Amino acid sequence: MRLHWLKLIVMTALTLTVPALALAQVTPAAGYTPPDDTPSVRVGATIFTDYTFQQSPEITDADGNTVHSNSFNVSRAYININGNISHIVAFRITPDVTRETGAGSSLNGSLVYRVKYAFLQANLDDWMWRGSWARLGIQQTPVVDFEEGIYRYRFQGTVFAEREGFLTSSDAGASFHTNFPNNYGEVHAGFYNGDGYSKVEPNNEKAFQVRGTVRPMPMGAITRGVRLTGFFDDDHYLKDGPRRRAEMLVTFEHQNLNAGFDYLGTRDSATATKTAVDARGYSIWATPRSTTGVEGLFRYDHLNANRDATTDSHRNRAIAGVAYWFPHQGSVSAALLLDYEQVKSTGTILAATQKRLAVHGLINF
Repeated sequence: MRLHWLKLIVMTALTLTVPALALAQVTPAAGYTPPDDTPSVRVGATIFTDYTFQQSPEITDADGNTVHSNSFNVSRAYININGNISHIVAFRITPDVTRETGAGSSLNGSLVYRVKYAFLQANLDDWMWRGSWARLGIQQTPVVDFEEGIYRYRFQGTVFAEREGFLTSSDAGASFHTNFPNNYGEVHAGFYNGDGYSKVEPNNEKAFQVRGTVRPMPMGAITRGVRLTGFFDDDHYLKDGPRRRAEMLVTFEHQNLNAGFDYLGTRDSATATKTAVDARGYSIWATPRSTTGVEGLFRYDHLNANRDATTDSHRNRAIAGVAYWFPHQGSVSAALLLDYEQVKSTGTILAATQKRLAVHGLINF
C-alpha cells in the first residue's frame, strides 16, 4: 500500500515538472527584445525661404530705370513622408515644390510640384553590420547628401560640386550602403541614371557612383570628428562621351566647429567629336558655433572651368554670414541666416560680378 502511494506521488511530481522544464527551454534569453514590425508613417516638412537684395549687377526695369533686383522667395518646400512596413522594409516619398524657370513654358514663374525622393529601402542589419541597407528608386546620391550632413547650409546654397552643376543631390537608381565596424567609416555605392531627378534619362548610359569614408581615429574625443572621403562618378553622355567626377574631402565635426575641404576634378565630352574639357576646383568652409545658438558661416570656392584653355577661365565665390539656430529637440531644426555672397568670373566664363545680401530661413522637422 505504501509503495502504491509513493509511486503515485512520484508520477504526479513528474507530470507537473516536465511541462515547466519544457517551457523554460523555449523562453527567450534574458534581455532579448524582438524587432518591432509594427507599420508606421512619419510626416515632416522642409522649408527654405529668403529675402535677397542684389547689389550688383543692377538691372533695367520695363521703363528703362536702373534698379537693384530684390525679392522674397521660397526656394524649397518639401513634404517628407517616411515609413516602415517592418523592421526590414522602409520607404520615403518627398514631393518638392520649386519655381519653374523654363523659357517658353506656360508655367514659367509658377511654383510647381515634382518628386525629389521616392524609394524603397531594405534594411540589412539582421545579416550585416548595423547601418547596412539597399535602396531602389529616386534617392540621395552618395557624396552630396553626405557632405550636407556636415555642412548644414543648403538653405543658403548647395555644396560646391552641385552648385557648379557637376553633381546632383538626388537621382533615380539602385544603391547599397554599409558601415565599417567600430565607427571606422562607411561605403555607399550605386548605379544611377546620371542626369539627376529633374531630368529624363536620355539614353542607355548609367552612372556608377561610389563613396568611401574613413574615420581614422574614432576613439578620441576630438580626433573622432575627422573623416577622410573619396568619391568617384563614372558616367557617359553617350557611348564615347565621358562624364567623370572625382572628389576628395577632409571634414571635421565638433560641438564648437564644423569645417571641410573639398577638391574636385571633372572630365566632360558631350559628344565623341568634341575635345574633353577638364575642370578643377576646391571649396573650403568653416562654421564656428557658440553655445547660445549663434553660428558663423565662412566659405570660399574656386573653379578653373577648363584647365587646358589658353585663356583664363576661373570663377571665385566668397560667402560670409552669421546664423541663429533656435533651441530644439530631436531632429527639428529652425534657423535664420544673414549672409553676403560675391561671385567673380574671369576669362572664357566672364560674367558680371555678382554681389548679394540675403536673409535666409530654415524649418525642418
